[in-house]
Amino acid sequence: MSLTEKVDKRTHILSVAEQLFAENGFDGTSVRDIAQLANVNLAMISYYFGSKEKLLEALIEDRAGYTLGILEELSKDQTLTPWDKIDRVVEFYVDKIMNNYRFHCIMSQQYNHSRSTEIKELIINIKLRNLEQIKKVITDGQKKKVFRKVDIEFTMASMFGTLTQIVNSKTLYCRLMKVDETDEPSFRKKIAPRLKTHLKQMMRAHLDIKNEE
Repeated sequence: MSLTEKVDKRTHILSVAEQLFAENGFDGTSVRDIAQLANVNLAMISYYFGSKEKLLEALIEDRAGYTLGILEELSKDQTLTPWDKIDRVVEFYVDKIMNNYRFHCIMSQQYNHSRSTEIKELIINIKLRNLEQIKKVITDGQKKKVFRKVDIEFTMASMFGTLTQIVNSKTLYCRLMKVDETDEPSFRKKIAPRLKTHLKQMMRAHLDIKNEE
């Protein structure tokens, strides 16, 4: 098997595992289930990952890894204004979570219910390093006298709390907004623009130094 074939096979197994973990939960999915749907033998999963727990860790690291690079580049970019950066953070996370709903479900499940200290710590560390980059964006805006002094940690919690509430309570908000929850593309098309607009408006009202008391 060539290196390309190995990478493709590993990627395929991760994709199948993501689907099953999201649909059935980590505990409700066996390695045999993954092997069967991925059309590979159990030995291959063992070869690539070692165990179901290590497979989950690999999935989390694989899916979450690119986010840090994007946020680091955004934080360092001197061609963008602080407001440009906040808008891009909002757009990035709305698209990221709504277009990768399965992975969001897995992260939520494992963060709230995982019995594995290693996996929970992995998720916490990923979230911490990403939030630190967003914190730098807000701090930079404050230094440039664009953003007022706010509680940065609770500001981030307000933004992500709103986003998570909409996504995790999809059925409720689809009915409230008269959106067909069974039509995933329609849900994203109708909800994502409204959510982006709302979060940008919320951050402006909260951060704008003109609103300093």
